[in-house]
Amino acid sequence: MWRVLAIAVLVAAAIIFPLIVTVNYFLHLAILALIFVMVAQGANIIQGYTGYVSIAQGAFMGIGAYSSALLSMRLGLPVWVSMVVAPIITAVAAVVAGYPSLRVKGHYFAIVTLAMNMVVFIVLVNWISLTKGEPGLPSIPSPEPINLGFVEFAFEKRRPYYYLTLTMLLAVMTIVTLIVRSRIGQVLQAIRQNEVFAEAAGIACWKYKLFAFVFSASLAGLAGALYAHYMGFINPTPFSADASLNAILAVILGGSGTLTGPLVGGALTVLLPEVLRVAEVYRLIAYGLILILAVIFLPRGLVPAIASLAARLRRSKPEGGAA
Repeated sequence: MWRVLAIAVLVAAAIIFPLIVTVNYFLHLAILALIFVMVAQGANIIQGYTGYVSIAQGAFMGIGAYSSALLSMRLGLPVWVSMVVAPIITAVAAVVAGYPSLRVKGHYFAIVTLAMNMVVFIVLVNWISLTKGEPGLPSIPSPEPINLGFVEFAFEKRRPYYYLTLTMLLAVMTIVTLIVRSRIGQVLQAIRQNEVFAEAAGIACWKYKLFAFVFSASLAGLAGALYAHYMGFINPTPFSADASLNAILAVILGGSGTLTGPLVGGALTVLLPEVLRVAEVYRLIAYGLILILAVIFLPRGLVPAIASLAARLRRSKPEGGAA
């Protein structure tokens, strides 16, 4: 019951946030955090629930961003259509890349996906005729306004775009929750625990691993499309291996294999470097130190640590009352 109440409070707070906080800079950070949480949630599916560390989320985010931008700019598709097609293109790319990659396990898989991210980044930089390379793609259109008669949502403004990204994130969280609690989620966790035993039990593990990889990529592609049309400009820099490593860090920091962990970890990964800008000279040192301490003292992540502390407090209440 308390979990349902906590979720309701969190959603309500997210809805009223732009009504209370009207500073554009804070809305900008909130939108970026919501977008990156989707990337982290995708990484959580393949990393936290399946046990395979993928260093390719940045590449898939880039594929989604450039696909949506180019479909709307070059082919003249409505932005809403291009944003739907972009995750599909990303998923197709993930199928092509994931089928051979998932034949290896452990750190070999991580190395293969890192190489994949580097290849995509090099293509984005050097395919000048398509991507414009380092100068990037300017003037990417925003989603077309939605007119409900009594109100119109124009997505050139930050508040409507915040609600768009929030709606997308809620939809993503709903789908991820249904998957995790279904038989598919149970099989993914079985693969994480003991893949050899799962195969011995008659499970076609490669199908489920490929599903997890493709689904995580499609979420990154969706996040990339949202990012491109929000920023109005993209170049290859945000889609390097650094973005993939940040997604892995967000999962570890928030809590690997939990539904709410990527929410916390993704938001902190975006917001913490900005908060530390007050100490500009030492902010990267401070950021690295905070992350190291978090990994050492909270190895399971923030969400499991908080849940464990709350459970201990609940168990200690009767003893305190009896005394």
